[in-house]
Amino acid sequence: MPHATAPPATGHRPRWWTELPLIAVVYALYSVGRLLVRGDVSTAVDHGLAILRFEQALYLNAEHPLNRLFTSTPSIGIPADFAYASLHYVITPAVLVWMFRRRSAAYRAARVWLMNSTLLGLVGFTLMPTCPPRLLDASHGFVDTMAQYSAYGWWGEGASAPRGLSGMTNQYAAMPSLHVGWSLWCGILLWRHGRHPLIRAAGIAYPLITTIVVMGTANHYFLDAVAGAAVMGVGALLVKPVIRFADGAKARLAGVLPGGLAGGRKQGGASTAVTSIPATVSPDVSAGCKTSPGERIPGQRTTSADPPGTAVGGPAARDAADADASDDAAAAAR
Repeated sequence: MPHATAPPATGHRPRWWTELPLIAVVYALYSVGRLLVRGDVSTAVDHGLAILRFEQALYLNAEHPLNRLFTSTPSIGIPADFAYASLHYVITPAVLVWMFRRRSAAYRAARVWLMNSTLLGLVGFTLMPTCPPRLLDASHGFVDTMAQYSAYGWWGEGASAPRGLSGMTNQYAAMPSLHVGWSLWCGILLWRHGRHPLIRAAGIAYPLITTIVVMGTANHYFLDAVAGAAVMGVGALLVKPVIRFADGAKARLAGVLPGGLAGGRKQGGASTAVTSIPATVSPDVSAGCKTSPGERIPGQRTTSADPPGTAVGGPAARDAADADASDDAAAAAR
């Protein structure tokens, strides 16, 4: 998705004091919206079972063996639970800050891409509330590893939510998996803009590990992960249209604000407005004032060969020029 991370042709580096409130507002809207779109539990369970049956029809069954491995092996299951509960809160902002500081030319496109995809994920939660595998009936063969190993972490029954705060999260927002989507966003940016081989290797490993973790902990189906990647793809395609729309809206807003009526654009904190000089204003700096012979306007240049009173541009110089012109005219007449 190079067009979503390529530097724009023009533009300036965003300022952190405008970026932080913007990101905070978008994430707050996402979090509140995620809570408000909680659907009926029975509907969410039906959607989860439908996904499970569809995967079985396609002979896809990565969730069960991974979940059994994580359940039977605490040395794998416990780190996986910590990764699920925390990494997306740490790595995603860290990559965003890294892009802002080290790859500022591509930062805006990366930020717009992330926001596009996050809001698209919210649409998915609204249209298709889905019960994750860990909340299905035990007869379907899944074990909630988050609950099994909750004594080792801060989470309780509400997956990654702290104990007692499960009501503050929407446990049926499983389709698409934004854990996978955000990790893919991080991975592509690390691969594309990282210069050290280890950074680029992390760009490959992080989304792959995240996909395994979300299935092994029974928080997502494989198709949830696929949907998370698809959401990131659509979000990338919308980057350029969204940037064009935002720039157009900003230009229209600047036109109706007092600063916009002044006619000058700000670039780098300095105004580029140019004050035009009316054509009727005389370029003569003396403004019609005359000097007496031998008197020189301050700042006028003279030459050592000029006699007194022949300052460049002065009255004596003009008289000498008129005399030369008359001599030339007489010579031409002869």
